[in-house]
Amino acid sequence: MIAPRSDFPLLAGNPDLHYLDSAATSQKPRAVIDALTYYYTHDNANPHRGAYELSARATDRYHDARQRIARFVGVGDADRLVFTRGTTESLNLVATAWGRANVGHGDEIVITGLEHHANFVPWQQLASAVGATLRICPITEHGRVDTKQFAELVGPRTKVVAFNHVSNALGTINPVAELIGIARSAAPNAAIVCDGAQSAPHLALDLDALDVDFYAFSGHKMLGPMGCGVLVGKRDLLEAMPPYQMGGDMIEYVFDERSTWNTLPHKFEAGTPNVADAVGLAAACDYLGKIGMTTVREHEQTLTALATDRLQEMTGVRVYGPPAAERSGVVSFTVEGIHPHDLATILDERQVCVRAGHHCAQPLMRRLNIPATARASFYVYNTESDVDALVAGVQHAQGVFA
Repeated sequence: MIAPRSDFPLLAGNPDLHYLDSAATSQKPRAVIDALTYYYTHDNANPHRGAYELSARATDRYHDARQRIARFVGVGDADRLVFTRGTTESLNLVATAWGRANVGHGDEIVITGLEHHANFVPWQQLASAVGATLRICPITEHGRVDTKQFAELVGPRTKVVAFNHVSNALGTINPVAELIGIARSAAPNAAIVCDGAQSAPHLALDLDALDVDFYAFSGHKMLGPMGCGVLVGKRDLLEAMPPYQMGGDMIEYVFDERSTWNTLPHKFEAGTPNVADAVGLAAACDYLGKIGMTTVREHEQTLTALATDRLQEMTGVRVYGPPAAERSGVVSFTVEGIHPHDLATILDERQVCVRAGHHCAQPLMRRLNIPATARASFYVYNTESDVDALVAGVQHAQGVFA
């Protein structure tokens, strides 16, 4: 354990709970909850719009949160960090604002067979709307992107290359530097878009050193609040893009016949901003920063390897994806003769929380020739006792269905 359960009110209040669904939503430490409470208790006001001290404090808290989150993910120019409701909105923002302005008939969009629907459907729908071609890179039998096929798919007609940093369904950590290098060489004018929803919570990031055009992640998977996320984009692309939404705070001037837009990042943050959740996400980044992301990664590797080994030793259990050293804290598996939903229900009776289903990755499930998996995901508050409870629960389920 690298983060004590006592730091997490929900876990502290439920000592027998084995929470193994952090890839969907992580639990929140007291530091994050306190940051939210303090903001609403002491600093709550609309930022940017008031000449009074309380509004100024809210503005300062909002800007400070942006700076802290930017530092955590290795972004020097914090104005390139746009607050959204999460990874899904961030990716839709890029597909709508950049995609509609730059992708046309006959162009090509390259994605992979590992994608979450949020990094699949927006590109599918963009291609359909403008007459572009969607190309899907195959995956290997071990759940990796087939880099040879990827290199063959990306070419001079490619306008978008989109892939996840870490698979939400299998935990596969993609070779992003290699994929970026292939894309830059074969399609130098293509936008490279990375879904970082499952990487920002688990890996040390240096986005200034990572040559992607757009990188998206969510707060709720990394100890932060729900409904808060981030899009990091290259400044020249963000400045050239049309706005995603219209309204207050993204406006510079409004004339009867036309309008002009505010500077970054406000151009893409229409309406009253979600200040409290930005403050909460910054507190989550601070909490993870104190642990150290290298420590987070080492802890998860230990638990993932242990869970993978113990499950693979069991008759009738199949674990999907690459070796534990090549994945995040995710173990996706099936048990012969037991539907994943039934397995999750039985585990829940023993207070073991896992995800069951297609994990918003139906194209991936089809490629694996299965309808669904059970998915256990580990994070900073999990211990070997959670692995023990998972394995004992699976054994119990096998006995029920024997």
